Amino acid sequence: MTASQSLVSLCKAGVKRNGRWLVRNINLDIMRGEIITLIGSNGSGKTSTAKMVLGILSPTEGKIKQDPNIKIGYVPQKLNIDHALPLSVARMMELTEPIGHDAAGQALAEVGMLHMRNAEISTLSGGELQRILLARARARKPDLLVLDEPMQGIDFSAKDAFYCLISAYRDRLNCGILLISHDLHIVMPISDRVLCLNGHICYSGKLQDIATS
Repeated sequence: MTASQSLVSLCKAGVKRNGRWLVRNINLDIMRGEIITLIGSNGSGKTSTAKMVLGILSPTEGKIKQDPNIKIGYVPQKLNIDHALPLSVARMMELTEPIGHDAAGQALAEVGMLHMRNAEISTLSGGELQRILLARARARKPDLLVLDEPMQGIDFSAKDAFYCLISAYRDRLNCGILLISHDLHIVMPISDRVLCLNGHICYSGKLQDIATS
């Protein structure tokens, strides 16, 4: 796969559930080294679009093309965990795929969570859990990183540093990043392109152009 090829391409893609269109006519190419931010009100189709990119939702209409060798990292908006089950941070980092002690430690250190390596997941705050999920996704060195409102539960003062870290991942890994966010004033400097959704794409371009229009 060359740098100019799309990691994932959506062509006139849409999803319909229970007789209602969640999102329609999505045209999107995600490239290496590019940060794309999805914005829009609740119910506008942001998460549905992200789930089509991930392959979690199959399109009712349109097409999706994905590089066959792509590695995708995903940070969901919310993760339901049974707190009755003992699960440490270290175990969660390697829950679905072994990544090695050193790689896990480096990823945790980057998000400031290395000191919590042996902590139980059930003891973490919402913001701490989001950091762990980001570290877990990053440790697998993804070609594409998809983040669905990763700032949920994180203090406002820490958001700027968190987004800078996401931008650094793009540079270090040369990966594409698809980001859902409501923090426009913070994501504006790091985003290459924005898609504004309202059941379809209302606008696609630079965040700066939205701010001045």
